[in-house]
Amino acid sequence: MSLMSLRNEGKVAIISMDNGKNANNLEFSRQLLSLLKQAEEEKSNKALILTSSDEKNWSQGIDVPWMMGSIQSGNHDDVKEFLHTMDACYTVMMQYPMPIIAAINGHTFGNACVLACACDFRFMRSDRGFFCFPEVDMGVPFLPGLMDVILKAMPIYRFNEMILSGRRLSAEELKADKVIDQSFEGADALFEGALAYAKTFTKGRAIFSEHKRRLHKSAIDALAEKNPPMIDAMKVLL
Repeated sequence: MSLMSLRNEGKVAIISMDNGKNANNLEFSRQLLSLLKQAEEEKSNKALILTSSDEKNWSQGIDVPWMMGSIQSGNHDDVKEFLHTMDACYTVMMQYPMPIIAAINGHTFGNACVLACACDFRFMRSDRGFFCFPEVDMGVPFLPGLMDVILKAMPIYRFNEMILSGRRLSAEELKADKVIDQSFEGADALFEGALAYAKTFTKGRAIFSEHKRRLHKSAIDALAEKNPPMIDAMKVLL
């Protein structure tokens, strides 16, 4: 089952999440990693947009029924693979040889916020969608390496408020904190703005990869060092 698709607008690659709420589960992580690598392999690509075809959601984060069902049935290997594969996606994105723009057209919760923060730029609709970390309401702690990914894009004071309160933030609130680079009214305006910005990137790809690798070294190292022991021991829930 295809959960997402890859297409091109000239030299801009576009990955679209196409499964409604775009819940993050094992198949989601596998397909995202595969399409990231596929877009990277096309050497003519100069930028990447990550968007959603759903009218209400960019992504609602982890597929909780799938994860809880897997844990309760003892199918820990799938959960471990999912978490490791999502970390691989973030690692690839933070040293990707082209800018990645998140075109956030709807609700973005939990793990999806991590995905957005792993991107280089975030554009969001001003008239629809909230950005929030509901883990505090669910009693689910963040893996420590994910916090490093989030903090590359979000001021610590705002992240502190969000993870302790679970409060939903709008695009305009996020824009004031520079978490969102630009906001647009309506899905069409959002995509057109993201595409126009993506087309401004015409430089060689190697410099993007090297700059990003150096800039995000602490987050990349955190994913490699902090998360694997906790994932392998299944310390993913309180």
